[in-house]
Amino acid sequence: MAIPDYQTLMLPVLRLAASGEQRVADAAERIADDLGLSLDEREEMLPSGRQRLLHNRIHWAKFYMSKAGLVASPKRGRFIATEAGRALLASNPARIGVNELKDYEGFREFYSGQKSVDDDAAPAAIAPSAEAGTPEEQIEAAYQAVQSALRAELLERIVQNTPAFFEQLIVDLLIAMGYGGSHKNAATQLGRSGDGGVDGVINEDRLGLDRVYVQAKRYADTTVGRPDVPAFVGSLVGHGATKGVFVTTSTFSSQAREYVKHLAQRVILIDGDRLTDLMIEYGVGVRVSRKIEFKRLDEDFFAEE
Repeated sequence: MAIPDYQTLMLPVLRLAASGEQRVADAAERIADDLGLSLDEREEMLPSGRQRLLHNRIHWAKFYMSKAGLVASPKRGRFIATEAGRALLASNPARIGVNELKDYEGFREFYSGQKSVDDDAAPAAIAPSAEAGTPEEQIEAAYQAVQSALRAELLERIVQNTPAFFEQLIVDLLIAMGYGGSHKNAATQLGRSGDGGVDGVINEDRLGLDRVYVQAKRYADTTVGRPDVPAFVGSLVGHGATKGVFVTTSTFSSQAREYVKHLAQRVILIDGDRLTDLMIEYGVGVRVSRKIEFKRLDEDFFAEE
């Protein structure tokens, strides 16, 4: 039989997650056994040849359900059903798919941030469809879905790691963006926790002619607002600084964003979304998995004088 699409796999994946912690590889074996998949079907690869198709679709089923709060990742590489997931199973649903996940606010917020994707196709391999738009539009939609997943996974891994790891991540990112003079100097300066809540100082240029004060807070859900941001600004004033960067893995309140707009000091607020965008842009914590080159007809080549 054909391997089910990622939405059809959501219900069996959630049932497995409700029985205890799972790994994608183990879940794939159980589901393959239940479906009676042949060895060839179990080993079928994505067109890129980098991942098994069944594993890929289970990953996406798990990921989408995690955005709805139905599954969680207690540790690296593992997932388990949450209370919300168990409650959904208790209602004996006939199917779980994107439309059903839209009943959950967290998923609606995540999904509304993506461009329209054909709900009956896996995000990693969207089939051509006249209703889904042009091939270029489908490629862009698939790209946006993969980027959304990557940003979410980056934040999840950052929160799971230690504060020391987060501090080093900020150093690596600032260095990649051209700050700090040298990596050794930047690490030393940013590592000085302290006075007035300022976590560190980093040179804006190699000569150290100007310095930027940095504070980083690793939160999962807490919205950063008052008193954190005013306290950080107060620290800048106390140090005679004019520039500061406040980084968090969560979000800033609208009051905090409005507050920094009217300051004499230049203060940049970087929330979780912006942080992951910068990490992707500057290649921190990510690497290129695959490059696809598209060619167009060269009209000039065919133009005759």
